[in-house]
Amino acid sequence: MKVTEHIAKAKKSLFSFEILPPLRGHNIGNIFSTLDPLMEFNPPFIDVTYHREESIFIERENGLLQKKKISRRPGTIGICSAIMNKYGVDAIPHMICGGISRQMIENSLFDINFLGIDNLFVLRGDSLKKESSFYANRNGHKYAVELVKQIKNLNTGKYIDKYFIENNHDNYSPMFNFCIGVAGYPEKHLESPNIDSDLYFLKKKIDEGADYIVTQMFFDNKKFFSFVDRCRTKGISVPIIPGIKPISSKKQLNSLPSNFYLSIPNELVKEVIKAKNKDSVYNVGIEWSINQSKELKNSGVEVIHYYTMDKPDNIYKIVKSIY
Repeated sequence: MKVTEHIAKAKKSLFSFEILPPLRGHNIGNIFSTLDPLMEFNPPFIDVTYHREESIFIERENGLLQKKKISRRPGTIGICSAIMNKYGVDAIPHMICGGISRQMIENSLFDINFLGIDNLFVLRGDSLKKESSFYANRNGHKYAVELVKQIKNLNTGKYIDKYFIENNHDNYSPMFNFCIGVAGYPEKHLESPNIDSDLYFLKKKIDEGADYIVTQMFFDNKKFFSFVDRCRTKGISVPIIPGIKPISSKKQLNSLPSNFYLSIPNELVKEVIKAKNKDSVYNVGIEWSINQSKELKNSGVEVIHYYTMDKPDNIYKIVKSIY
């Protein structure tokens, strides 16, 4: 079922969450141990992030360096299929532009459609660590809006694969009907010059066919409410789902703002700083997120989306208090 259909059918605010594929060497049991506690709350859908291949250089015997691509985490699509098979809930694979061509994307979309997956979450993706800025793959996409457009084209029967078209000339009805989610940034994307510019490009993604928005994490609900108001003023009418992540360590006071271009309210900063140990910080993060979630739920948001980072304990306690 599509995310938009879940929202349309719901009579109250829904709960969803996002997980990371485990590092290579682990098995699907690691995923299930993260999911099992949270399934108590009947999430209608679960997001699974995608991590692109990385390049490393290995020194050969002759002294030359050999470039080798490695994948540190298993495939998102396979994990989504396993989740749907075990729990009977919709799983949403993330799709990114980095490191993949348009033809490879189309091939993946055929696989995703075959598995009965109805939803996709589309992002440009981060640049590689060695890159100063994002570089698109040859014959790939530079921006998320281009990926949204490609998926929407498939929804209307427009394929890149000319062989497929030529051999299906008697049947041009669309095979695909994906629901497309995209990211929104209440405090703007770190590469955007300002919030208005950021909203301009968000609107382009909606105009090209995106069906809903999930926001980057934030710690001040006023930022979210202001973001929604700005979106509506710009003519963005799709559902906007707030993304929540509890702080769980003191070092995140520095790492989260620098990595995600967000601000942390001074009241929360003070509470974290005066916490005497890790458990106290953990509880401060849980309590703050509970209060955030209560206010968001009371405001009538359709879904609250939680970033687990594969640590379900604090998310469980938050959701237990809300749902």
